[in-house]
Amino acid sequence: MLKRLTFNRNYFRIVFLLAFLPLTQLNAQEMNFNDILRNSSLSNYNAYAEFKMAHYGNAREIWQVLAQQGNGEASFNLGVLYEDGLGVSRDLAQALLYYETAALDGSFKAQYRLGLLYFVGKTVPLDKKKAKRWLTEAAAGGDKDSIDMLKILNSGSSSQRDKDFLRAETANASGDYLQAANIWQRLAHDNDIVSRTRLAWLYEKGLGVKRDLNHAAELFRQSAMDGNADAQYALAVMLQTGKGQTQDFQESKLWLEKAAALGHKAAALALVKIVEH
Repeated sequence: MLKRLTFNRNYFRIVFLLAFLPLTQLNAQEMNFNDILRNSSLSNYNAYAEFKMAHYGNAREIWQVLAQQGNGEASFNLGVLYEDGLGVSRDLAQALLYYETAALDGSFKAQYRLGLLYFVGKTVPLDKKKAKRWLTEAAAGGDKDSIDMLKILNSGSSSQRDKDFLRAETANASGDYLQAANIWQRLAHDNDIVSRTRLAWLYEKGLGVKRDLNHAAELFRQSAMDGNADAQYALAVMLQTGKGQTQDFQESKLWLEKAAALGHKAAALALVKIVEH
């Protein structure tokens, strides 16, 4: 189990998204420990906005506070930072601890990630039982990625698309981002919506490809228009921050609403808090 971290309860320097007020840029404000916890859903959204702006240290500070209180999505996002070496030294052991904590706290994304890591057996010891356990648990909760992956893994006659997608997912889980990018690029060219969204995340983080927020935004927008909730949420944050897209608060809220309508939990929670403010 992840060792609990200790934090200074003095004010953190973070960006607080002011519920679609007409700002020309986001301004750093002082928020204390209690402020972050009082608005945990919005704080998670704020941290994701910081992440998109490559302010990884700010994002980490917010997610650490939330993770302390058992917020599974915050722990998952910390795992991503450590697995990919974003704002921190790459540390796969630390990433795994965060993923395990997040999975136990109910994060479908962490459960899916652990399923892939244990299935591949490159960064963690190969363990097909653990892989199936985590994928099955996430699928039981309605996670579409896990449902689709179990179908691929359990199928004796997968389509070529499914075989290619599995290769890309396993390459990504092994840290071979270039191979993953090449496969997702080919699948995206064939209008595979999920692969296009995966490719956008690589461009957003600069893994396997040169970091290009404008291109990431283009890919997110295409997938968002095709009904992908993850892309709609990502696009909403880009429109809110003005990174990769011209800042547009109203359109940002529109995409949040669309993602929430499709069952995107983080979008739904952020939308509630934004409306409240």
